[in-house]
Amino acid sequence: MQRIAARHALIATVALGLALTSAPAVAHGQHASNTNAPVRVALTVHGPDGLLFKGKIKTKGHDVTTATGGTHRCDGTNGGAHPTAVPTPTAALDDAARKRHFTWDGTWYASFDDYSVDTIKNISGDGVAYWNISVNGTSTPVGGCQFKLDAGDKVAFTWTAF
Repeated sequence: MQRIAARHALIATVALGLALTSAPAVAHGQHASNTNAPVRVALTVHGPDGLLFKGKIKTKGHDVTTATGGTHRCDGTNGGAHPTAVPTPTAALDDAARKRHFTWDGTWYASFDDYSVDTIKNISGDGVAYWNISVNGTSTPVGGCQFKLDAGDKVAFTWTAF
């Protein structure tokens, strides 16, 4: 059992590391007014067997708490991505989960200053998949606590096989 858990952690670490090191630190161009004003985004969660959640969510960057990862900021200042707090995809997922009563969990990686989303609605990658984050149809080049969301963005968490 420990070997399986260690393998899952290693796979998640490698996937998150590749995502965070293969792209620039800032996902969207810096705007003069990077604020943490709430924005409304369309959020979908696609599991291995189809749609798990779809809805409009009002969100802003905030502290996030997971059972595995503990409490950490998730407001775009992570990893120095933005100089001020901004709305982020992982904060949007957290807001949706709290408002629509579903669960998610993620591991906190201090070296990346970000979470790896491990489980949504009790569905995990189980070492064969991961939760990919995309905004407006494009995978985010940085973690979900570092990417700045704008009003009207389409955010998707998609179970993706390795």
